[in-house]
Amino acid sequence: MAQIILTPAQRKDHRSEAHHLNAVVMIGSDGLTDAVKKETDAALNAHGLIKVRVQSDERSSREQIFQILSNELNAAPIQHIGKLLVLWRPIPEKEKKIDEDRMPGPRDIKVLKNSSRYGQRPEVRTLRVLGNQRLTPGGTIKRAKKPQLRSAKKRSQD
Repeated sequence: MAQIILTPAQRKDHRSEAHHLNAVVMIGSDGLTDAVKKETDAALNAHGLIKVRVQSDERSSREQIFQILSNELNAAPIQHIGKLLVLWRPIPEKEKKIDEDRMPGPRDIKVLKNSSRYGQRPEVRTLRVLGNQRLTPGGTIKRAKKPQLRSAKKRSQD
């Protein structure tokens, strides 16, 4: 796979976004293994922009790891500063399953009611709220009102 080529302005934007990030993948004394590549690929799919920390003291080996990761994972090399490598790859679009028959399901909500006797523990009740219902501030369930198509004033004029 070929690595992504960015303009200097795009690379600068990604560097500024990566400034506050922590390293997601760490490469230890074993170096660049298949497991490290797999984790780096998963992190790029999840986050898009990641930092990788390399524990090696040799700059040439870090530079080589940087190039291998960017080439094999089809990522853009953003920055190599010290032992940190910054890589970017666009996050792939996730497919959303659309089901027209699906309705909002019931929700279980815990309601805390104070005891009628002073000094007793409050009572905790679990209420099931359906899709067409709402929970009032008093802790009771009411059905949602259907929206009015026209105002009462306009209806009286007809």
